[in-house]
Amino acid sequence: MNLEAFILGCGGMMPLPHRHLTSVLLRREGELFLFDGGEGTQVSLRRLNLRWKKITSIFVSHTHADHVTGLPGILMLSSQVDREEPLYIYGPPRIAEYVEQSRRVLDMYINYEIVVKEIEAPAVCYEGEGFRVRAFPLRHTKPCVGYALEEDPRPGAFNPDRALELGVPRGPLWSRLQAGETVTLDDGSTVRSDEVLGPARSGRKFSYVTDSLYFPEISKEVAGSDLLVCEGMFERALAQSAVEKKHMTAEQAAMVARDAGGVGRLGLIHYSPRYAERELKVLADEAREIFPETFLTRDRMHIPLEYKD
Repeated sequence: MNLEAFILGCGGMMPLPHRHLTSVLLRREGELFLFDGGEGTQVSLRRLNLRWKKITSIFVSHTHADHVTGLPGILMLSSQVDREEPLYIYGPPRIAEYVEQSRRVLDMYINYEIVVKEIEAPAVCYEGEGFRVRAFPLRHTKPCVGYALEEDPRPGAFNPDRALELGVPRGPLWSRLQAGETVTLDDGSTVRSDEVLGPARSGRKFSYVTDSLYFPEISKEVAGSDLLVCEGMFERALAQSAVEKKHMTAEQAAMVARDAGGVGRLGLIHYSPRYAERELKVLADEAREIFPETFLTRDRMHIPLEYKD
């Protein structure tokens, strides 16, 4: 089952010619989940040729302009096609007011149902088949949440030789064993799934953290993430500015990843516009001193999430 992230925008505060505002799309076996929708989101969706009409849910971190100004266009764009499924929007308090006021002031034509759900984090805000999306509180200048999409553990690997030894013929019974069932053979004996399956294997985890003051508790929320996308807005020399504005430095993002345990890769995002493209290297260098598996996200970057086992 495919799980892949697309960086639609990696900038913070204001868009730059080659850097749209923060937005990440997660595709899981055809389902599309959008995390924030900054200015320029539609441009990246089009350039990546993603099927935006398949977006089923939008998860908003907070209602600062650089994270939501792309949403009205997405809502109106979805009215240009036949859409029968509702669009769900999750976010902290006031996201419902923002959506409603945008629809009213812009006199939007909407021909599908929009369901807005405000979150009091921590909470599981979305549950799908075999996974869930969990929200957790961050510390910013207004209510803000991070998100983690977590898959259920997978059954262990199936041992066909062992199944044959136990008398289970090839065919439908193998599928039932792989699904965790106990099967009955023609002679009346039974075979349990744990007799032919190895140890349970982990699912995958994607975490999204922006914008927030650094605090150690973030690490436990993102522990075990195969991919952590986390803001690294400033370099170490501007740590005091980060505190005042309730943002993180790249170094602090790396501390989150390091202390979490089990994080596979850290993708920095939400860069201050003070950094030109060639100057972003300082953010990556400072973060890699603490967490070597750090990289700079870029607009329209594609990042597959693979199973660990």
